[in-house]
Amino acid sequence: MDIRENVQIGWRGLLSHKMRSMLTMLGIIFGVAAVIAMVSIGEGARLETLRQIELMGTNTIRVKSVTLEGIEKDKAKMSYNEGLIREDAEYLSQLTKLIKFSVPLKETELKVRLGSIFPKSKVVATTALYPELTHFQVKQGRFINPDDMNNSQKVCVLGSDVAKDLFPLENPLHKEIKIGSLWFTVIGVMQDRRISGGIPAASLKDVNKDVYIPLETALQRIGGGKNLTEIILQLTDSKYINEVAHLVTISLNRRHNNVEDYEMIIPDELLKQSQKTQKIFNIVMGAIAGISLLVGGIGIMNIMLATVTQRTREIGIRRAIGASRRDILGQFLIECLIIAVTGGLIGVLLGVGLAKIISIYAKWTTIVSMRAILMAFGISAAVGIIFGMYPARKAADLNPVDALRYE
Repeated sequence: MDIRENVQIGWRGLLSHKMRSMLTMLGIIFGVAAVIAMVSIGEGARLETLRQIELMGTNTIRVKSVTLEGIEKDKAKMSYNEGLIREDAEYLSQLTKLIKFSVPLKETELKVRLGSIFPKSKVVATTALYPELTHFQVKQGRFINPDDMNNSQKVCVLGSDVAKDLFPLENPLHKEIKIGSLWFTVIGVMQDRRISGGIPAASLKDVNKDVYIPLETALQRIGGGKNLTEIILQLTDSKYINEVAHLVTISLNRRHNNVEDYEMIIPDELLKQSQKTQKIFNIVMGAIAGISLLVGGIGIMNIMLATVTQRTREIGIRRAIGASRRDILGQFLIECLIIAVTGGLIGVLLGVGLAKIISIYAKWTTIVSMRAILMAFGISAAVGIIFGMYPARKAADLNPVDALRYE
């Protein structure tokens, strides 16, 4: 008996019990769908993480100010420590030739408004080097320049979302908006930079809601202290990033009298940590999907054992007219494989659909790869063979005479 005949017999057996066959497939269907959906989420999160790290810059070090509490706060007062200030940024830029330049940032609590419109925004004071360091360019107009800095000009550059909120139907350039109690002239609009949803790996704020003003303007005209929120250092070579980070730590500890009022973020280390977290996520999700497939395999074995019992007389007749043990084994094994493969195909379609739905409604980046589809489909086929082997062998081992007498 050839394979084609076994396949035909298998299909006839499954179609004669449609409901039972479909219920048997459910475990495989849900298992395969879960594998594809989870792998798609994981792959999307991995690529999104890489993109976020890329936006931060793999050759950068970010020194962020930390709010002190309790003993550390008292220690800072006693040592006359001023916190993270612009002089720190200037000092670090001259610390070693491996630091190309440093960019200070000062986030303020100032409100932005135009008439009765108060967009959700964050005012960030910085220098002219900010676009070069962050690879975040101006789409319209220009960014802050050295003259704006030196003269403490009341100019600003809008993030794309803020520009849309304040000027939905007109060109924002050269218009005036109110920041705090002062009027600022809009000189530019930044590019739209979207951070898709996904498994978060690096905490990046939405820069589309930022409003940029000259640092000198913030320090001289607005007040609020000279403390910085962050200093971004760009290195000439990323391979020395750990050595430079160690040097920066030693220097800042000395300047701040060993008060730890800052934290250091290295995007390259964030990437490694994110990859480790992603690996754990994939293992957990894979285990959950694997359990579904295991349940599906047990369901196949259970149904096929019942089928062997129901078709004992049929097996005896086939053996009596010349079918070999190998033919019987092949027949039942192919039936198991048909169930698993059909369930796998339906599961693939369901998994792809789930990935798309998650992407649309949860705003998560999902990537359905051919590797995930082939892996899930291959696993479903393997489950069919492995869990179908025992029922098939049991059918093949039946004594023909006993099988013919079975009622």
